[in-house]
Amino acid sequence: MSGSKPDPESERPTSLGIYDRPRVPSVTGIEIAALVLSLIWLVVSVVFLVMPGQEQGSGLIVTFLAVFMPVAMIWVAAMAMRASRIMREESARLQTAIDAIRNTYVIQQQRAASTYEPTVSKKLDEIAQTAKKTEDALATFSSKRSAPARVALQQAGTGDQTSLELGTPAEEIAPPLTTDVFVKALNFPETQDDTEGFDALRVALKDRKTAQLVQASQDVLTLLSQEGIYMDDLRPDMARPEVWRQFAQGARGKTVAALGGIRDRSSLALTAARMKQDPIFRDAAHHFLRRFDNMIVEFDSIASDAELTALGETRTARAFMLLGRVAGTFD
Repeated sequence: MSGSKPDPESERPTSLGIYDRPRVPSVTGIEIAALVLSLIWLVVSVVFLVMPGQEQGSGLIVTFLAVFMPVAMIWVAAMAMRASRIMREESARLQTAIDAIRNTYVIQQQRAASTYEPTVSKKLDEIAQTAKKTEDALATFSSKRSAPARVALQQAGTGDQTSLELGTPAEEIAPPLTTDVFVKALNFPETQDDTEGFDALRVALKDRKTAQLVQASQDVLTLLSQEGIYMDDLRPDMARPEVWRQFAQGARGKTVAALGGIRDRSSLALTAARMKQDPIFRDAAHHFLRRFDNMIVEFDSIASDAELTALGETRTARAFMLLGRVAGTFD
């Protein structure tokens, strides 16, 4: 090993080069040109102004100004040109740093999305398996009870028997869906062990209109999860029940702006970009917004203020707030 000390500039990490201040030479072409012009002017001044001789007093002052004023102007112009060049170099360096930061942010978002996707898929698979097991158990339970029910109907006779018209839809003979079950269904089960949530979802899917809204909500929630956007991570500003009622009665724009309570800039930016670039996502989002509009009109007529507040806290309502704000519903 030699005794010479390493050059600190040569050991600086190259990955940080774009953030380092550029080294400006102490003497540049601008200073050299200014110096040459100054010497030429001084020589010319001495030959034509000083050597012939001037009168004392005011003549000497005029000669002094005539000699040194142009020199001062030359150096002022040189300093201005030097400052301008330094500013251009600083601007280019800053732009390079901004581009590097932007690229790093995009790469981190892509990595985060690729990390979340397996987790989301696994969770959805677990929920689907649990729902299938529950449906199988209900089907078995129904098949065991179907034979005794048929025997009881046959023994009842024809005199007091109430017949059902052929072709009657199942939703017309099913009991009406309660608002509590409806709200729980729109929030979806919390975990795979949330039996109450699965029961509410299963009952809600028997209603045709509710099933359409649930399916549309599930579609947009799945698409949003591909961008790493999850409704549980959002903390929107909750709107008052009267604002929901105004929206249900047809109010739009600033009157119902409080419904766009999503303030997460990252989620808004990612959703807006996906809305512009992906036609499938855009169609699914608009279909979901139409279903939600139709639902809130009917729900407003039967729901209390507390039930409207509970609806606003569901995952489906949060998706509506996010997509509605991106789509300009509340502008």
